[in-house]
This record gives sequence, C-alpha cells and structure tokens, in this order.
Amino acid sequence: MKRLLSLVGLCSALLLGACSPSATAPADQPSNAEAEKHRPADAQLAAIYERACINCHARRESQSPMTGHSSAWAPRLAKGQDGLLKSVKQGMGSMPPMGLCPDCSDTDLRALIQFMSGPPA
Repeated sequence: MKRLLSLVGLCSALLLGACSPSATAPADQPSNAEAEKHRPADAQLAAIYERACINCHARRESQSPMTGHSSAWAPRLAKGQDGLLKSVKQGMGSMPPMGLCPDCSDTDLRALIQFMSGPPA
C-alpha cells in the first residue's frame, strides 16, 4: 500500500511539473472550462487525450497551447507536421518527451496535434 501511494504521488508530481507555468497566457486564450469541453470524436483518441494531454492543454496556467486556440498553435504548426512531431517526441519547453504518452504511435501523436491545434468542434 505504501508503495502504491508513493507511485501515485510521483505520477501526480510528474503531471503537474510537466505543465509548469513559465510566462503569462495570451488574453485571447479560451478559459479552462471552455477548453476542457472539447474531446476528439474518436473514442480511442479521446481516451489518450484525457490521460496524456488535457492536464496541460486545457489549463491556461500551464502555458501550453490551449486545445482549440488556433493562433497559439500557428507558430508550432509553422514547423510543419514532421517538425512538430519531432518536437513532441523529443520534448519541448516544459513538455516531456512524448508528451506524457510513451505508448503513442506517430499516428496517434499527429491526430492529437491536429485535434488540439484546430478550431473547437
């Protein structure tokens, strides 16, 4: 039991540390509540998003580009899909390598990027 509690504590610390604030969020970003409403239509992708992405990409204070905030994603998308995928796989800023999804395929990561960077559905 003690080991399980330690593991839960470690996972919580990693999740919160992965999306630590570094600057002020742009004023035009959606609210946390607005960003949290959006989920990918595909159930499998939605499950990945909920366990690996939403904790940072639906929290203004994380300084991550918010889901559905196209203008925040524009400079990242300017790298091209391959460049952005490389950044996700290697980690960037406060995002760890693979963006908290070590079991994601390139296809999963590309679909998540497309979902998060697009306008809310």
